[in-house]
Amino acid sequence: MNKKRLFTKSLVAVAITMASQQAMAAGFQLNAQSATGLGRAFAGDAVIADNASVMSRNAAAMSLFSSPELSLGLNAITSDIDVKDGEYTNMLGQTSSLDDQSVGDTSLVPNLYYIHPINDQWTVGASIYSNFGTKTEFSNDYAANEYGGLTDVKSVNFGLSAAYRINTQWSIGAGLDIIYGSGELKRSNESLGGTLLDVDADGVGFGFNLGTIYELNENHRFGLSYRYSPELEVDGDMFYAGAAGGNPDISGDKLNIALPDMAEFSGYHRLNKQFAVHYSVQWIGWSTFEDLNTTGGDVLNSYEWQDGWHYAIGGTYYLNNDWTLRAGYMHDTSAQDKVTSISVPDSDRNWFSAGFTYHLDSKSNIDVGVTYLVGSDVTATENTMVDSPFPIGPDEIQASAVTATTRANAWLYGIQYSRSF
Repeated sequence: MNKKRLFTKSLVAVAITMASQQAMAAGFQLNAQSATGLGRAFAGDAVIADNASVMSRNAAAMSLFSSPELSLGLNAITSDIDVKDGEYTNMLGQTSSLDDQSVGDTSLVPNLYYIHPINDQWTVGASIYSNFGTKTEFSNDYAANEYGGLTDVKSVNFGLSAAYRINTQWSIGAGLDIIYGSGELKRSNESLGGTLLDVDADGVGFGFNLGTIYELNENHRFGLSYRYSPELEVDGDMFYAGAAGGNPDISGDKLNIALPDMAEFSGYHRLNKQFAVHYSVQWIGWSTFEDLNTTGGDVLNSYEWQDGWHYAIGGTYYLNNDWTLRAGYMHDTSAQDKVTSISVPDSDRNWFSAGFTYHLDSKSNIDVGVTYLVGSDVTATENTMVDSPFPIGPDEIQASAVTATTRANAWLYGIQYSRSF
């Protein structure tokens, strides 16, 4: 008999964030590849190439460097996630109000990039950065903790890339992505038997990326990149009360996760000596994620996600030899559609960003970026269905349900040091 398994919405969210290449959807998945990009809402980031962090968006842009380049930075993400006006229905059909919750957290996300031109045509690079490193945690006495609980995710991306300059206008690039992710997930409900879900899992996946750059001239260029994301197998210590066969210890199984591919187009136009405009459009193929299944043959849940889009525009003002100022705006669309969750709040969001570069000397500089990310109120509704104990009537009955209004805002701060050699 097909069953809706307990708490698989949260399982899906954790599994995806442990391996996704970009920070796309859900309240705690945020762009954090560089402080420079943060200061312009990542507008034009696949082509601007003002430091080595560009390789995280488009490997072909490494051809724009004529000398070795090092960038290292640290971003801080402070999420403000509210879950309010909640109502919880227990297995007896009794509905009660829930206390409002503030489940955000502050995370530090480091990054490191190095680009090395070999000759006039070939350039190679290596990168280490994290797309995730935050958590949502409800209070222990929250009545609906089979939907709230703890969600803690961390990931590290190790990248190796190469670029080849075909001629003065065209360059191409490619890279290998090695993604390590770990996540901790806990769900419980005393009336349903205490601990219902306790997952401490990790996994490694391999993906690749392709890119190209077209330079109309030194002041106008375009970039296009594509990223293939792998299907990842995640395993570890997993206790799941709704497991098939009645054995809640499913540590011997693995979760299979199909991850979304991504494509990005960026443009950069220096209009005069002091001002440039830049933009990006990015597509994220979240609709390919249809369900979460295990190697043990269980289909844990169907998840009705939709493709996401990012639209960003920004400007750079080259004030003088010491100072460069930048600002940007981004609108990104939610991956969640009909299915919503209180543990992974998600909505369409708007980014308001500003930043600057201070040139310490002719070969080194400091970048600072700040973004305020504004989400929207979303009504999240979840329920848990279990096998009916009655010999007549429906095969499944509702064990519990929750409805609440969620909103996820965030502040992002970044600082980065870059040097050419």
